[in-house]
Amino acid sequence: MRPRDFTAPRASSRPGAAAGGSSAGVRGTGPELFCQLARVVARLAGRQGLRSFTLPYPLAAQLALDRAVLHCLEIGQAPPRSLPELLEWCRHRSAGDPLFQVPRSLITPEATLVHRVGLLPTRTCLELTSWDPGGGEEEEARRMLDDLATRCGHEELYRRCRQFLAHHPVMRQEDRDPRRGWRPAVWSRVKSLYEPLPEYLKVDGLALQCPACDLPALPSSRKAPAPGQLLSGPDTWCEGEHCPHGLPLELVRAPEQVLLLRRPLRAFLTLPRAVEAAALDALREAEMDFEPLPGGLGAYRLTNSHENCVIRVYDRVQPALLAARYASEAAPSTDRTLVVGPERLAGFPGYRSAFISALPDFLSDRTVLTTPSALVNHLSDS
Repeated sequence: MRPRDFTAPRASSRPGAAAGGSSAGVRGTGPELFCQLARVVARLAGRQGLRSFTLPYPLAAQLALDRAVLHCLEIGQAPPRSLPELLEWCRHRSAGDPLFQVPRSLITPEATLVHRVGLLPTRTCLELTSWDPGGGEEEEARRMLDDLATRCGHEELYRRCRQFLAHHPVMRQEDRDPRRGWRPAVWSRVKSLYEPLPEYLKVDGLALQCPACDLPALPSSRKAPAPGQLLSGPDTWCEGEHCPHGLPLELVRAPEQVLLLRRPLRAFLTLPRAVEAAALDALREAEMDFEPLPGGLGAYRLTNSHENCVIRVYDRVQPALLAARYASEAAPSTDRTLVVGPERLAGFPGYRSAFISALPDFLSDRTVLTTPSALVNHLSDS
């Protein structure tokens, strides 16, 4: 039997549908090119990384290159001479660059598509691809979790499998230990969601892992450090992008034996796990009962509330894209929704106002953007 709470049909799977559009609705050659390049960067990095290419280029990449050349000629700029040069532009030219001129109401002006140190898609890039019709990588994560729910057959096993995935984005040989939470019944259902660690995440026969987000990391030097000698900072990259500086990156030996959770699940299940755990702990401490909603990506309904109140947990770097995603998922019957993000959001200038400004009118007066530490206080105010 399909677990009812996790796999019921969703009202809308297209990000931005309720908020008034997707990247197909972006106006202007520069912004459209930026969105097209986001798709190309995500696709190329998923296959081979972004460090080397041979002719002929993949069709989507060639079309983006052709479009970039034409756009540059139209605005009087020197065009890129090759795909690698265009991807280098994606590393240094931000959304607000005169080449792209993406409205700040959609993307923060300083955001790039390729990380300066990691040479891999930024979180902005992946969030933007998920704004497309079809939902991009976020929708792919949902499909993976829906399929997992079907394989599990009952909710408790699905819950354990989902928790395992969230907490084990990098699977080393030593992780297959019952004392670390490994269970054969769980592993048999989730192992298809892992893949071998790609070569572009290896340095000198080793791999690196961020101790804060547990996701892959890389140094700018692309040389393996001695244990404890490399600290996270401006010259390192991890998929979390906003993890604290000064943490010693963990060395992962024998990377040929390492399995990596697929990127959509790393970005949209593993990254928000700390926010989700903290939010649910706060609800339990306040003795507020809740149940999961369909979709698998951090949505819960309060069951002992006098109103139809929903908690949605996200970890996103782009507030307008967050608003579009939330709007596409919001049910008209919901009285109030608390959108819970990381505590660090409070320190991002303009994040809250950008999120609220991007909401459609029908949601603005029944939506609260909060953090785990403030969640219960907001609920008590109702």
